[in-house]
Order: sequence, then C-alpha cells, then structure tokens
Amino acid sequence: MIANIINLSRDKDASAAAVQAGKNLSSEGKGHVTIEDVSVVFGAGADAHTAVESTQLEVHPGEFLCILGPSGCGKSTLLNSVAGFVQPSSGTVAVDGVPVTGPGPERGMVFQQYSLMPWKTVRDNVAFGPLLAGQSKSEAQSIAYTFLNMVGLTRFAKHYPAELSGGMQQRVGIARALANYPSVLLMDEPFGALDAQTRLMMQENLLRIWEDFGTTVMFVTHDVDEAVFLADRVVIMSAAPGRIIDDFRVDIPRPRTTDITTDDTYIQLKRRCMDRIRSESLRAFEQQNH
Repeated sequence: MIANIINLSRDKDASAAAVQAGKNLSSEGKGHVTIEDVSVVFGAGADAHTAVESTQLEVHPGEFLCILGPSGCGKSTLLNSVAGFVQPSSGTVAVDGVPVTGPGPERGMVFQQYSLMPWKTVRDNVAFGPLLAGQSKSEAQSIAYTFLNMVGLTRFAKHYPAELSGGMQQRVGIARALANYPSVLLMDEPFGALDAQTRLMMQENLLRIWEDFGTTVMFVTHDVDEAVFLADRVVIMSAAPGRIIDDFRVDIPRPRTTDITTDDTYIQLKRRCMDRIRSESLRAFEQQNH
C-alpha cells in the first residue's frame, strides 16, 4: 500500500490520495482482529500473576473499539498482545487471519507517553517507519509530509519534538503510526496526559482522521465520556485477572460533536458503563487489600 503514495506532492491532492488508500484497506476487509481464549501470565510459580484470563474479542474491519476497565485490569496488556509486544501464555491473537507473533507494520501504535525520538525532526520521526520498510529517503519524506498535512502540522515539519506542545506531539505520534498504512491502529490512553480542552480537540481530530482513513482502531482509556464519544463499541474488562465482561454498542449517529453529551442515549450508556466499572473498581480495591 505504501507504494501507492510514493512521489505524492505535499498538498491536498497527496492527502486525498492517502485517504483513499486508507479507505481501500477497510473496503478490502483489512483490520479484522480476533482474540481467542487469550490468557497472559507474568512470572512463574508463587510469583505468577495472571493479567488477562480467557479473553475472547472480535473487532471488525474499520470499527472503532474502546476498552474500559479499572486500573490494573489488563487493558494495556491485551492491547500489547495485539501489537505483538506481549506474547499470550495461551490462546491466539490474529489480524486478518494471520497469528500475531511480534510487532508488524500492519499494526500502528500510539502510546500515552510522547514516544517521539527527540534527536529527529518531526518530519524524520514520521518518515522513520517508511524508511525501515524500504522506502528511499525522498519517498519516506514525501509520505511524512502527506500525513503531517492530515494532522495539520506541515509547517512544523522541521521542528524538533521539544519545540511542540503535548497535543502537537501526539498528533505527530498519530501521523507516525499511520505512515505505514496499518490496517489496525492501537492507542493506549494517548490523550491521558493532556489538559481537558486539548484532549477534546484531539478526540475530534482523531475522529475526523478515522472517518477519512477508515482503519480499525482499538483504543484503551479510563475515561467513560471519551469512550462513548469516540467508539462504535465499548467493551469493559473485569478487575484482575482481566476478561471482557460487557460489550456495548454505541448507537449514536456520526459525525459526532460535543452536543451528544446531552443525548439520552449517550447519558444512559455512560451510566451503564460507570455502574459496571464502579463495581469492578471496588472489587479491584478489595483485591489489593488482601
């Protein structure tokens, strides 16, 4: 897919081509995630800790899925198993029918921490993945400008990460994650460290990119409002050892704006999520005291 955007110019035509190529992934049925009876155990013997237990989950191509749950329930561990950073102790994780055995370019990752390389410019951070994938320097830079244009940061291409705000750094992180045309975008509390106003702006920006790009998104968050605002589905994990205990469909039309927070459907779903998470959080607190 990367070859489809080689030599694109740094203007709106490049972004339009990137959007179309991204939509092709969804229309081709790419980005189908299956998690079958997955358990993840850290340590051994008396020191063994089960982070995720017998978990089943299917995410459909182009779907936006949010994962909620109490602290320490294994949300990030489950996401990392899809990324290929953590190997399941049992069960299988697959993307488009191919078992996940390690990291790969078809899965892009955005972390809560600003994980940019500080010695590289914004442009070179985004170009790094395409370079590793075998593109020439000029081709990789062309790809970088395409995605920086999509996140509105073209004029900061030659700046360094330390010169950007937190929200801008996360936009670079999203551009970098998309630059390899992943069929699945994995996001681990990417807006958790941002102030409320920047966080809302980033949520709206992410939805715009996702609606244009069409990739599958798995998004971990502690914020119920964020999950209901963003997602097609919200799944809730139990207190550790984590497993999926609820799966809610968000039947709120798109495109969405902050006005939906007064919608009855939004309020009812938020209440159901909060009640479930509260009970699991209390159980997690009790576990930690024993």
